[in-house]
Amino acid sequence: MIRTGRTLSLGCLLLVLPLLACAGGNSLLIPATSSCSLNSPPEDLPDALAACQEAAHNGSLQAKYELGEFFYDGKRAPRDLPQALNWFEQASLQGHAQAQYRLGMMFFRGEGVPANNVQAYIVLKMAAVNGSDEAMDSADLISAQMPRDELEIASQVLGQIFRNYLLELQTADERSPFAPLP
Repeated sequence: MIRTGRTLSLGCLLLVLPLLACAGGNSLLIPATSSCSLNSPPEDLPDALAACQEAAHNGSLQAKYELGEFFYDGKRAPRDLPQALNWFEQASLQGHAQAQYRLGMMFFRGEGVPANNVQAYIVLKMAAVNGSDEAMDSADLISAQMPRDELEIASQVLGQIFRNYLLELQTADERSPFAPLP
């Protein structure tokens, strides 16, 4: 199996940092709250883009996702897959389900990166955990196409991510990982 540096580094980040942000003590479920106004008139677009980039640099998950969409779709500006990938990755590592879905599909289709079913499956499963029904369906379709050895690798990585998550929950406030959230 051929892997790129970007694929390996994202995979390692998913292992080492199961999801950086926390929402109510649950680092796997992250709400997206703020938004940008990138649907503004063409004359206002440069200012709207700058404001959205500032919000993203200040940590807004939704701004990161919306910048990814802006550069991915190419409707308001030329399509820029490296920029889209960058913003989707940033939001994905913080648990944004739609960004994870987009990123997983980019890995599946080979958009801006070499196609990689293992990475696509892992990221789509994370998106499904975060609430994306589309991701659940797509991950199932991809797994049906994957050779057994690739599916085993992806399952091992996901298993490690969830083991790390359970350990994180166990050490937080010395609570059981299965106790109800506050």
